[in-house]
Amino acid sequence: MSDIARNVARALVEIRAVGFVPNNPITFKSGIQSPIYIDNRKFPFYPSQWKVVLDGFVSKIEEKNIRCEVLAGIETAGIPHSAALGSKMMMPSIFVRKAVKDHGTKKMVEGGEVDGKKVLLIEDLVTTGGSSLHGVVELRKAGAIVENCLVIVSYDLAEAKVAFEENNVELVQLTDVKTILEVAQDQKIITENDKKIVTNWLANPREWGK
Repeated sequence: MSDIARNVARALVEIRAVGFVPNNPITFKSGIQSPIYIDNRKFPFYPSQWKVVLDGFVSKIEEKNIRCEVLAGIETAGIPHSAALGSKMMMPSIFVRKAVKDHGTKKMVEGGEVDGKKVLLIEDLVTTGGSSLHGVVELRKAGAIVENCLVIVSYDLAEAKVAFEENNVELVQLTDVKTILEVAQDQKIITENDKKIVTNWLANPREWGK
């Protein structure tokens, strides 16, 4: 695993943003039940650990030679990260709505014009990829060129990889669940059996627990 992956995983564990809940699994928007949850919304409350994430984003952009003119976050969880990264990189930042509001301008893309511009989508978490790719579709409708999605944590699910490939979007992650499990076990947050439960879930998440 890379230094970035381990450092971000450690930051998540430090701020207690990782929960192991096999007896009371959470349900994702996709309907998948999960024995583990990751709450990236905690990062803005912990600036030292959040800096690890933002520095990781910058490093990945440089490492992957990602060319972009605008950063985009999906409401609401992606917005703090895209906005903070935009400020750090002195780059424009906009956001994508999940749905059109009943009032106002009824725009799906807010903050600035993206027509003809290369936009990098910033996400906090990717499970199946549905929410992220909704953002990609709306950005492209607005005329943006979207080739990459940069995410703090990916669950590395097979269906997400297929979905991103089908939409011609490269998914770039800072860390993944397997790395988080390694760090959590090293720090005695979870047991070997806990790790095994999540690993089994990762192998077949839609059938787990049935």
